[in-house]
Amino acid sequence: MASPEITPESGETGDGPRAGTASFLVLANRLPVRRVTGVDGTGWETSPGGLVTALAPLLAGRTDAQWLGWSGTTGTDEDGSIEVDGISLVPVPLSRGEVELFYEGFANRTLWPLYHDSIVRSEYHRTWWDAYRTVNRRFAKAAAMWAAPGAAVWVHDYHLQLVPGMLRELRPDLRIGFFLHIPFPPVELFLQLPWRRTITEGLLGADVVGFQTEGGAANFRRLAGLVTEAEVNDHEVTMRGRSVRVETFGIGVDTKTLESMAADPQMQARAKEVRESLGNPERVLLGVDRLDYTKGLARRLRAFRELLEEGRLTVGRHVLVQVAEPTRENVRDYADFRDRIDRMVGEINGDYGEVGAVPMHYLHRHHDLEELVALYLAADVMLVTAVRDGMNLVCKEYVATRTDDSGVLVLSEFAGAAETMVDALLVNPYDIDGLKLAIEQAVTMGPDAQARRMSALREAVVASDVHRWADAWLDALGVAR
Repeated sequence: MASPEITPESGETGDGPRAGTASFLVLANRLPVRRVTGVDGTGWETSPGGLVTALAPLLAGRTDAQWLGWSGTTGTDEDGSIEVDGISLVPVPLSRGEVELFYEGFANRTLWPLYHDSIVRSEYHRTWWDAYRTVNRRFAKAAAMWAAPGAAVWVHDYHLQLVPGMLRELRPDLRIGFFLHIPFPPVELFLQLPWRRTITEGLLGADVVGFQTEGGAANFRRLAGLVTEAEVNDHEVTMRGRSVRVETFGIGVDTKTLESMAADPQMQARAKEVRESLGNPERVLLGVDRLDYTKGLARRLRAFRELLEEGRLTVGRHVLVQVAEPTRENVRDYADFRDRIDRMVGEINGDYGEVGAVPMHYLHRHHDLEELVALYLAADVMLVTAVRDGMNLVCKEYVATRTDDSGVLVLSEFAGAAETMVDALLVNPYDIDGLKLAIEQAVTMGPDAQARRMSALREAVVASDVHRWADAWLDALGVAR
């Protein structure tokens, strides 16, 4: 396959490891900001997301804390650090070729499908792997340069799995944590990866390795004992005289902010407007997903279509609103999947729509949090039917906004959130008949049953919100607040 040109050392920060001044560093593939162009020229604005919500208060105003990541654009990164909303940020540059090989290639066409149970077959290309190593080395060198002696470095997600080991070699004085936001696959799948030992040893360069679920942590501990000479004992992996803590840190949402937004009279009025625009149906069903093949959208639409066909759902009384956030549109598999979903939506509305009423409203665009909260309040039933998901925060956001304990959550057994959200209607999304039964149960559930389930769900979500997750990590890394 043809390969874009890559310069391995392009954008390297510094000629070698030297101590900086930051005592706490966050490393992620992306910075928590995006570049925007307005009437006053080019600037930065904060990006939405749970990680930003959790860490921004911890980093803002601290002169000893920094966030390292890619800005999302090529060829325009600044030298040194910048400050946005009181947070010190260090752009790590990527070339166009690296975006194609490292991000679109190895991260999203090798690792992503492999870590999601090989729903789509992974591709293994040495040029992609070489780019992945190059970019991980660049992040490690940047962290080594900016970190103060004895600093804590918190590395995030599957894009940077080699960084802990590389950084350990450059700066053995640092305390390093790594958190994987997506599932970690069963050993039998991971063994397909030609570079399985190198990635495993890269992760074991950390002092603490965290996963969304106990299943993911157990998979990694088993893998470490199989492909390296490490010794595994309960929640610790010992390798070359170092002990690595392997734990579960399930991420949550900002429940207080969501509750406050849900209580806002203007937000409640907006939710009422949403229902009126849909024709004031008896039940509004809602799906909010990235347009990703892991989210179970095709199976959800098939179940919805069959319920209409069998008369168990009725146009006018029941309506499905499906938000499909654009994602990775330069990756071929995603473009093909979008075409498939577009066809399914068109067929459902074409076959079952009536004058003045359609069974489904499909929104393929980005929605900010305010728009989503209005939709959460307007919806009677939330459908989260992923075939594989590390956690899934949409279901937790929905529950956090249901302050009156109304509403029903239909949740896939294969989302990490299902470990603690046991009072949802749990479904196997591969079982279309079972999924149809759960949807039918959700739209017919009475208010008392809704309240019992939602109250328990809200307790679970509040008990594990994003701030408690961040506090647990700061304790594990020994970071002062």
